[in-house]
Amino acid sequence: MMMLHFSLFNFFGPEMLVIFFAILLLFGGKKIPELMKGIGKGIREFNTARASVEAELKEGMKDKE
Repeated sequence: MMMLHFSLFNFFGPEMLVIFFAILLLFGGKKIPELMKGIGKGIREFNTARASVEAELKEGMKDKE
C-alpha cells in the first residue's frame, strides 16, 4: 500500500509567487517590512520562551537526581 505524505509548508516556485503577490495586494508595499518585523519579533519571543522552558526542565531534571 502506498502512503501519501502531506507537508504543511511544501511550497515551490509558482506557489510562493502567488502567495507573495497575495500578501503584496493585501498589505501593500509599505506595510510588508513592518509585517516582517512583527513576525521576526514574534519568532524571537517564541524562541526565548522555548529556551526558558527548556532550561527549567533541565534544571528540574538535575534537582531530581
